[in-house]
Amino acid sequence: MIEKNNQKILAIIPARGGSKGIPRKNIRLLAGKPLIAYSIETALKSRYIDKVVVSTDDEEIAEIAKKYGAQVIKRPGKLARDKSPTLDTIKHVLETLEKNENYIPNIIILLQPTSPLRSTEDINNAIELFLNEDCESVVGVCENVNLYWSFRVEDGHMKPIFGKKYLKMRRQDLPRIYAPNGAIFVSTPQILNIYGGFYCDKTVPYVMPPERSVDIDNEEDFILAEILMSGAR
Repeated sequence: MIEKNNQKILAIIPARGGSKGIPRKNIRLLAGKPLIAYSIETALKSRYIDKVVVSTDDEEIAEIAKKYGAQVIKRPGKLARDKSPTLDTIKHVLETLEKNENYIPNIIILLQPTSPLRSTEDINNAIELFLNEDCESVVGVCENVNLYWSFRVEDGHMKPIFGKKYLKMRRQDLPRIYAPNGAIFVSTPQILNIYGGFYCDKTVPYVMPPERSVDIDNEEDFILAEILMSGAR
């Protein structure tokens, strides 16, 4: 196990009060607990993370986050709109912590509350990957070879995006391809400022299995998460 070398590692969990797809999604009960509680609990159990902060514009979310042990930073309304960039929320958290606590982290890990099946082991492994590899960021991904069988529609007809040759290949023969699962993002404040996000020239994937990559965006995702959690218990 790699040592942290006294680096300060901050976990940021962004949680707006508004949600178009599922009202009050971030605090809706999932297997008996508010959705956001899973991200808070797994982050607090990490052997690397110093501080767990929930950024929210919502008082109810703030109270629930505090109940489960997170520090809360109130987010201004202008940073809690549908199109508000996550990077602006991260910057607000960093500015607030530096101003109020003189706390300046070396590493940031962004944990979306919509990934409740992400484990503490995933968090630790992703941080270790970032500390060990020659990289600028680490992003959680899930294998999805079926993307090679994707189509666009032109004039009402299906056209393969990646070419016809892949349509004739068996799934197990397709090249490996990965898609971000939204569960884990790791980088530094400096790198985020340079690139304006977590996708950099040297981004290393942290590969997660489908059962821990569920990103809750609709009712079907909630049902799937409930089923997977029931099987895990």
